[in-house]
Amino acid sequence: MGLVMNAILLVDKPAGISSAEAVRRVKSRVKPSRVGHLGTLDPFATGLLPIMIGEATKLAPFIDGGDKEYAGLIRLGIETDTLDRDGAEVRRADVPAISEEKLAQVTVQFTGTIEQVPPVYSAIKRAGVPLYRLARRGDEVAPPDKRSVEIKRLSLICEVVDAIRFVATCSPGTYARSLARDIGVALGTVAHLDQLRRTRNGAFSIADATPLADVLESLDSGAPKLRAINLRDALVGLAEVVVDTAAEKRLRNGDSRALDSQVPSSGPLFKVISEQGDLIAVARATSRVTAIVERIFNLDAAQQPNP
Repeated sequence: MGLVMNAILLVDKPAGISSAEAVRRVKSRVKPSRVGHLGTLDPFATGLLPIMIGEATKLAPFIDGGDKEYAGLIRLGIETDTLDRDGAEVRRADVPAISEEKLAQVTVQFTGTIEQVPPVYSAIKRAGVPLYRLARRGDEVAPPDKRSVEIKRLSLICEVVDAIRFVATCSPGTYARSLARDIGVALGTVAHLDQLRRTRNGAFSIADATPLADVLESLDSGAPKLRAINLRDALVGLAEVVVDTAAEKRLRNGDSRALDSQVPSSGPLFKVISEQGDLIAVARATSRVTAIVERIFNLDAAQQPNP
């Protein structure tokens, strides 16, 4: 049996492995705990990958909706089938001279709410099958439907003649590979994403992440010294209600009336905390004085990381 934890680890994923493989490597060291992640990163991409362990996997519905921040490099003049450097070349085009004025114009064009066609090589499902799986087995795959996404901040710098360095803050569901393709078209050529690094995922920052190799080494030691986020602290921005032992028992038995008259006024969702300081539940206000429990957490205090 491996180390048992209930926490979120902020991992700096290296290039060359999938998000699923990063999760597999962590899971092999914390069995039998469940393990999941927030926000898939393509194999060529690096950066912030929050990995949820044990009861932390129940947090996903409450924290997987924040903005993402990326830094990367768009390579002009070549388009690939996957829209990134790992794909096969599908077309070439000349790269025109790019003035500062043109780059500023394109920056404005792609800032705000935009329409975007996701890549064919994506996890979007058609008839229950991910599109990337259909594409890889040679099926002819029609492009997914357009979707509206929001680019809240965009910086473009022409690094060399055929490369644009960018930083973008965007809404969930935005595809950086599609953004690279579309910026290439707007600049009068074709393009693919050559480098990508995620620096922020919702409330989590790359500044607090640990390289995957160091995470695995620490877990292998049997007495890990990791910067882990406990469940209470992971739910940034939610109000808290502390309940006594009797109310906690009622909640664990399915009686949401234990929260009557304790509903906070800020926002529908809130945290329910034990007298020991652990997260008991996430609840949703149904009126000014009543609430229902959305999720119960079963924590052993000895398994929780220090804040």
